[in-house]
Amino acid sequence: MSAQCEKVNSTSQAFEFSSKLKLLRSNDQVRELQTILRDKNTSRTDFKFYADRLIRLVIEESLNQLPFDSCMIMTPTGNYYKGTKYQRGNCGVSIVRSGEAMEQGLRDCCRSIRIGKILVESDSDTHEARVVYAKFPHDIADRKVLLMYPIMSTGNTVIKAVNVLKEHRVTEDNIILSNLFTTPIAAQTITTAFPLMTILTSELYHIAPNHFGQKYFGTD
Repeated sequence: MSAQCEKVNSTSQAFEFSSKLKLLRSNDQVRELQTILRDKNTSRTDFKFYADRLIRLVIEESLNQLPFDSCMIMTPTGNYYKGTKYQRGNCGVSIVRSGEAMEQGLRDCCRSIRIGKILVESDSDTHEARVVYAKFPHDIADRKVLLMYPIMSTGNTVIKAVNVLKEHRVTEDNIILSNLFTTPIAAQTITTAFPLMTILTSELYHIAPNHFGQKYFGTD
């Protein structure tokens, strides 16, 4: 199956989205994966299997958003071939804990890619999201960053994470957010806050499957 992006057509006139918000092209197979992950009767084993499949599709399309250079190689038959290669300096950053579910999908596509982590927790008293841990490659300011977070309901956690990346001198246009499910309000919040950041998601829907992390890691 070819994983390609399609333009986002808002289902509500209340929301207008930037061209930086990209939607994985929908087909019956993608729709089936989304249905299985939302079904309360899906077993944890099946959930993880089908989540990994959808993650792989989203990661591969996210990688398509990275810059490429032309290159010339020599084939085993002694012929030249004009192809493409990634520009140097890419890395992944997962928002702990649910974002860690996407790490293996990235490693499966980019075997030696470096991955950093951000932990955002909700304050028990104020319920405000706050960053409690962040670890990145030392040269992250010079890299393109694939920020991984599968579920967005409000966008608040991602805003905190992106602000930490910006504090480490990562520019918005060097960040690609890889996401599985987002609500329209979260998408609008993120694109308004960071208009130069690219967002790649598989589905824009008013209810996000917030059970994802617990089901994937077996803590439900």
